[in-house]
Amino acid sequence: MEEFIKKNLIKAKSFHPFFEKALNEMLLAGGKRFRPNLLLSVVKAYNPLMVENAKYAAFALELIHTYSLIHDDLPAMDNASLRRGHPTLHTTYDETTAILVGDALNTYAFEVLSSAPMHNDVKVELIKILSKNAGPSGMVLGQAIDCYFENKKLTIEELKFLHMNKTGKLIAASLEMGAVIVNKTDLARKLYDFGLKLGLLFQIQDDLLDLLDENETGKTTGVDDGKNTFVTLLGEKEARQKADRLAKELEDELESFDENLKNELKKLLDNYLFRHKK
Repeated sequence: MEEFIKKNLIKAKSFHPFFEKALNEMLLAGGKRFRPNLLLSVVKAYNPLMVENAKYAAFALELIHTYSLIHDDLPAMDNASLRRGHPTLHTTYDETTAILVGDALNTYAFEVLSSAPMHNDVKVELIKILSKNAGPSGMVLGQAIDCYFENKKLTIEELKFLHMNKTGKLIAASLEMGAVIVNKTDLARKLYDFGLKLGLLFQIQDDLLDLLDENETGKTTGVDDGKNTFVTLLGEKEARQKADRLAKELEDELESFDENLKNELKKLLDNYLFRHKK
């Protein structure tokens, strides 16, 4: 995936002194590539020959995720100075650059997806899934709720709704898109629901990671002060217990998938399901 990303970086040659560099900086800074690898795991399980073509969709997911991180770190949101072990774009350049880079990555994702070597019907469905889960019915909605209700306490059910949208839906979309690429539409809903639960676990784990030193996480920590998190609502002990329960449920659900899918997902998820214990 890393080589594919490097080959498909955004070209924006002009007399701007640093815009093209800024466009690609956070992509090159690395990251877990978790969402792209979820999609590729599903494809590998059912049609390994489709993996290279599927990388276009995987890259589109990474572009959307990276744009969301850049905007999430802005002064108007978390005002973070570190991401992926790298200074955030608004600290390296300026806020205007960071906003425009986020906008560019968002739109470039759909350019990449539209140029994927797949049947047009499949591409239309992938574009629909990605835009629905990343936009006003998904990730952006969750971010809006998160920002508006800062310093205003939510119930635990409202917090779940917030993070189901902000974090869960893009993770769920990654799995669903993989199923669509390999024509496993009967499996798509089950994988999507699995992904929503996985996204919730990820968010609880991220809330717990915010308690650590930023040298351990590669991103600014302590930015959750005043925000609704599983730690602030439940306390650290109960949040860890909730993460344990969710991880175990997901581990059990993995066993219900067919052998190929279970094995491919386990290769990836073994590093993540219990990361709150590491």
